[in-house]
Amino acid sequence: MHEQLINPTLEKFRAEFREEPEHIFLSPGRINIIGEHVDYSDGFVLPAAIDKYICFAVRKLPQTSLCTIIAKDLGEEYTFDVTKEVKPVQQMWMNYILGVFSQLQQKENPFCGMEIVFSSTIPMGSGLSSSAALECGFAYILNELFDLHLTKKEIAVIGQKSEHTFAGVQCGIMDQFASVFGKENKVIMLDCNSLEHQYFDADLKGYSLLLFDSCVKHSHLTSGYNERRKDVEHGKKVLWKKFPEVEKFRDFTTTMLDSVKEQMGSVSHKRCLYLLKEIKRVEMAAKAISAGNVEYLGTLLTETHAGLSTEFEVSCNELDFLVENTLQQEGVLGARMMGGGFGGCSINLIQEDKAEKVIQAISEKYLESFNIQMKVYQVKISDGIKEYTNEYII
Repeated sequence: MHEQLINPTLEKFRAEFREEPEHIFLSPGRINIIGEHVDYSDGFVLPAAIDKYICFAVRKLPQTSLCTIIAKDLGEEYTFDVTKEVKPVQQMWMNYILGVFSQLQQKENPFCGMEIVFSSTIPMGSGLSSSAALECGFAYILNELFDLHLTKKEIAVIGQKSEHTFAGVQCGIMDQFASVFGKENKVIMLDCNSLEHQYFDADLKGYSLLLFDSCVKHSHLTSGYNERRKDVEHGKKVLWKKFPEVEKFRDFTTTMLDSVKEQMGSVSHKRCLYLLKEIKRVEMAAKAISAGNVEYLGTLLTETHAGLSTEFEVSCNELDFLVENTLQQEGVLGARMMGGGFGGCSINLIQEDKAEKVIQAISEKYLESFNIQMKVYQVKISDGIKEYTNEYII
């Protein structure tokens, strides 16, 4: 199954370094089944690792302090000295790696040189978290090669901090957590505050999760995200002023929210209403997916899209079109936009034997309406980061 990714990575390693790698690691991307924009509002999310990976071929070089990393898909390489302080560089992909290394570069961690080639089947810029897979994959490699005794949670937090410090992206913890903690055929219900989590069986009973990539990214993603956060923070202040006894945002009721609508204004009210409803939907979705109630899971996905489009207002014409038209197809139980918004993918729950017909119909409609060729990713829920032994190497 993984040979199509592992073998070309191996071939590149052999060609560049004239040696065999000592280790092969696979670090997965992730999907978030439900729970958008709640990670900064005391909410739960429901992510899962997927069968799209970054493959790392690795060899330790005890005789040198130079670490050479080759990004096969980008045709780029970078070398740094493990004994010298690292700082952000122009190559963004390398900053995810250097950000991890900077946190672990301590006297008690006796690093030596390395040779690494990596390649990926995670589509870049599609919202499947290739950056988290790169950060956490590298942290996992250092942990294994140099016996750093890091816990899984520490690896996830190191990955997140790398993104904050070296890549300049103030992301939540969900992406890194899913990449590290993923389990085959299990979704993770994660409390983004405490990092407490539990697994639920993902029995989709003849249905598949398909991602339809709109192939658009609207420029107001960052500004729109920041505006939404301001709207939410304003709403929270008003709520806590009236109800100081409530500990967490998720414990407010919609009745409480409605009682302060006038003070907070209609915009903040809409944003907070979406969040409170979405947090509850995550809890219901975890139960539905575990019980194999795929029909109800589909309903919840569709409700989330309506909330993101009309209450949180982070959708766009292309995503609304994809969701609306997909829901009209036979064999579709639910659909929604996935991620921060203003572009990216929709996630769709589709009967397996109807999937090809749906893909064909939606691709044609989308091309006709927007003159854009939609991309399709079929994903399976998979294990988190792990090392693969030599038996996988051909």
